[in-house]
Parts: sequence; C-alpha cells; structure tokens
Amino acid sequence: MLKTDRLLLRQWTEEDFLPFAELCSDKEVMEYFPKLQTQEESYKMGEKILSLINERGWGFWAVEIPDQHKFIGFVGLHIPTKKMPFSPCVEIGWRLSKKHWGKGYATEAAKETLRFAFETLNLNEVVSFTTLANNRSKSVMQRIGMHDSAQNFMHPDIEASHPLCEHVLYKISKSEWQQNTL
Repeated sequence: MLKTDRLLLRQWTEEDFLPFAELCSDKEVMEYFPKLQTQEESYKMGEKILSLINERGWGFWAVEIPDQHKFIGFVGLHIPTKKMPFSPCVEIGWRLSKKHWGKGYATEAAKETLRFAFETLNLNEVVSFTTLANNRSKSVMQRIGMHDSAQNFMHPDIEASHPLCEHVLYKISKSEWQQNTL
C-alpha cells in the first residue's frame, strides 16, 4: 500500500470490480483503447491484477480517495506480457474514472509509483506507452518527468491497420528521476 497527500494506492478487493467494469465501459475513458470491455472482461482483468499484486507485492494498485473509501481507478506498475520491442521492461500505467480527471490524481499517484519503482524495487528504468493521439496520458508522462524516446512502435495486440496501433514510448531512468526529485 502506498499513500500520497490525497490518495491511497492499495490491493484490489472484490468491491472494486463493478466500478472498474463501469470505468472500462465508458467511451471517453476507453477512447484510446481498441474497444470497450465487457463486465466479464473487466472482472477477469481485475482478478488478474489482484493476483499479480499478491504474487509480486506490487502492480496496478487500486486508487481511492481515503475519506471516501471508493475505487476511482488504478495506477501502478506492470510487466507487459507480450514481447514488446523494448522488452524486458516495467511499465507505469493508469486508468481513472472520468469524474476524477483534471484533479492531478493520475500525476500524484504516478509520482509515488515512480518513487516506489526506484527506491523500493531499485529499477533502473520505467517505461510508459500510449497511442499517438492520447495527449492526456502523454501529458501525465511528461509531468512525472518521462521523455519521449522517439521509438514509436506498432502495438502487438492491435491490428496493424487499426488507427490506434502506433504507440509512443516514454521512458525515465533512475538517475533522471533522482535529478527531478532534488
């Protein structure tokens, strides 16, 4: 479990699965994903995330606002399962419900996640990626100190002809993070 001034990043509970499914069926939240997720797909993903945190002690943590005790999305770290052109790697990612956008929550939670990645896990680098048009996520990447690696790639899980296939790759090294936090 990680804490910031306004947020709690914690292990998932079964109560998180329904609000996660609602989030994953929101057209605006999922705008830069190939398709909306069904409730079954979302529950399965939530269960997988929960099991990976149990296994590793870290992952895409559930995010809540402590005084509300309510799931608002996830932020955390993940090891992509597909063979990415930049593998092996650890990625940082987020997905928050739309009503919590624009409040700095993704940035705040992501900064704490980077601290964990570099201080606790002692990683040398963290990556993040998104489709070319996802300016909101790219802005979060920039606010947390990441830089565009200029290594765009075609996402292996998305049909090559799909407009969301090409992705940008952002990175931050441990030394860059340390310089940013001074």
